[in-house]
Amino acid sequence: MDGRRSSIGLLLATGILFALYPILRPYSSEVGIDGADAFASPLWVAAHTTAMLGFLTLALAVRALHGGAAAEVTTWIGVGLVLPYYGAETFALSALGSDAVDSGDYALVDLAEPIRYGPVQMVMFGAGLILVAVGAVVLARRIGTWQAYVFAAGFVLFLPQFYAPPALRIAHGLLILVGSLALAASMRPARQEISTMTGA
Repeated sequence: MDGRRSSIGLLLATGILFALYPILRPYSSEVGIDGADAFASPLWVAAHTTAMLGFLTLALAVRALHGGAAAEVTTWIGVGLVLPYYGAETFALSALGSDAVDSGDYALVDLAEPIRYGPVQMVMFGAGLILVAVGAVVLARRIGTWQAYVFAAGFVLFLPQFYAPPALRIAHGLLILVGSLALAASMRPARQEISTMTGA
């Protein structure tokens, strides 16, 4: 029972964190003064921090759900590859934006491109998200329920959603929340099982 509760709690945390990520995130052209304001916003750090925490709770949830070695290994390696990129996105761009706002030198925002799009970080980030998606699909196949496949769909779509407008990015976060809630609800013990366990 404790293991089930742990799995449910981790799923709920994962869904909430990934839903908050696109909702909190400031959206702008991310160049010039608009980009500086977005990067310097406390919401920029808050949003991206929720994403990093979400990846950690996802990896822990896959383990708690006994997703199997393949799901666990691919998910953990994927998360390990993704987090360095998110760290730079969160803290380097925040410092860059704050310096641009304080100094009035908005050309500093141009440095966001090499921070984000260097070949090493792009390969690591892309490979990490693909591995996370593979881990989620392997988990869904192991569980075998429609709820698990809805949950997995959110992570299969994680990389493509970066090319979508803000409304679809928010919808993607809500998809992960729905999948997490549905999978967590499917794991709740039936009333008869509860009665048996409690002797009622």
